[in-house]
Amino acid sequence: MQLLHTLCRIPAPSGNETALSQFLQNYINQHKASWSVQPEMVVGKDFQDCIILIFGKPRTAVFAHIDSIGFTVRYGHELVRIGGPATEPGYQLVGQDAYGDISCSLTVDEETGALGYEFTREIERGTELTFQCNFRETETTIQSCYLDNRLGVWNALRLAETLEHGIIVFSCWEEHGGGSVAYLAKYIYEQYGVHQALISDITWVTEGVDPGQGVVISLRDSLIPRRSYVNRIRDIARKAGIPHQLEVEGSGGSDAKELQHGAQPWDWCFVGAPEDNVHTPHEIVDKQDIKSMLALYQVLMREL
Repeated sequence: MQLLHTLCRIPAPSGNETALSQFLQNYINQHKASWSVQPEMVVGKDFQDCIILIFGKPRTAVFAHIDSIGFTVRYGHELVRIGGPATEPGYQLVGQDAYGDISCSLTVDEETGALGYEFTREIERGTELTFQCNFRETETTIQSCYLDNRLGVWNALRLAETLEHGIIVFSCWEEHGGGSVAYLAKYIYEQYGVHQALISDITWVTEGVDPGQGVVISLRDSLIPRRSYVNRIRDIARKAGIPHQLEVEGSGGSDAKELQHGAQPWDWCFVGAPEDNVHTPHEIVDKQDIKSMLALYQVLMREL
């Protein structure tokens, strides 16, 4: 889990993913020689901080967003949310501005709910703050901030080790409205003719989804994927004997929203491990669900 620990510690709030993108590019270049197939890496100014990996003759693309929730310093001691972080007073936040490193505490006004910070000085406006990483591992669980979606990124990197045919996409901005998947999907569709996708992201433990019972195949969230495509995925999972659960939600979303709203005929399905303590510094995932997530992706990328 050292790789996952490292990923969770690199700050990459939506809009400022450069540090994590550079880490991923370096990691890929250092390790790809040991992978079954050495992919073509597509990066550059036309793709901002996103990364596309092309393996063999691809039929399916895996999308994993690299950004996280967080906060932006406004004026004085005010904070503005990036995405939808939990806001419990006393959460430890970290960052860096022109005057040095920052380690401060989140404050929440009891009457207005306004967010702020407690620090020894005023932080430069526009500075991003993220949860301080306290990575905890037991025999059965992993707990940390930003398992959503560093675990989805970890899953994609582990998948890359044995992937022969497929595309892996590391996208940006997902937690704060999206914006990158539209042009990534257009490029992939036009260049490679690929139009089916898996969303390597993390979902929630709910009254119908339990930790330790397997990876989740989502039948719907705020959007509804094409049922015939989802049924193919369910059949493959069932025949492979991989533990999995089915999710039905009426809210929430992922990189899939830009695929479904785009001009190309993309099929998609969200496939990911469930976590508890969502969008807090204490997100927790069962190791059995991590294991089944990777196993199902390996099978799906061969069979779809």
